[in-house]
Amino acid sequence: MYKVFVNDKPIILTTEVCMEGDFKNYLLESAKIGKIIKELNKSSVQEIRLVGKKESKLLKKFLKKLPKVVAGGGKVFNEKGEILFIYRNDKWDLPKGKIERKESIEETAIREVEEETGVKNLEIVKPLDTTYHIFKRNGRHKIKITYWFEMKTSYNGPLEPEHTEGITKVQWLNPKEAAEALENSYANIRELV
Repeated sequence: MYKVFVNDKPIILTTEVCMEGDFKNYLLESAKIGKIIKELNKSSVQEIRLVGKKESKLLKKFLKKLPKVVAGGGKVFNEKGEILFIYRNDKWDLPKGKIERKESIEETAIREVEEETGVKNLEIVKPLDTTYHIFKRNGRHKIKITYWFEMKTSYNGPLEPEHTEGITKVQWLNPKEAAEALENSYANIRELV
């Protein structure tokens, strides 16, 4: 099973047909992605389930339906066990950004965290789940595939929000503050943290 978010509502990729309640089932093979996005945005449906035959092919088939944007990001911990958050578009988020040519996804994740927050001396601890969300740019829907990494740092210098990317705040948040911030965040970030 995979989740692809449209705002905070998921498209679930699955092989199981369930009795419809506050969600709808569609066949992955014949699903019209524009219609599904519209239904999630404009109705009371809480999720859409796209049903395919083989678990191993669900994601591959779905990803063919939209242009892809690949990104890397970090869930960064400092020595106090606090998590690094950014504030952009009136929501708390984790730093991430698009891959550049000839860059590994790990290099992308580290570069983007540094650029968006000013934090240095980043070390990748382990990969985390990959997230998928659909967004609209220039009248066209795209899917952002973000590869996340848990990182650690001993950096304790100034935090510098990348204003050109719309980031207005960068903060280290302890577990209680992080839980509060997640109430005003995105569903895929809540699942990741």
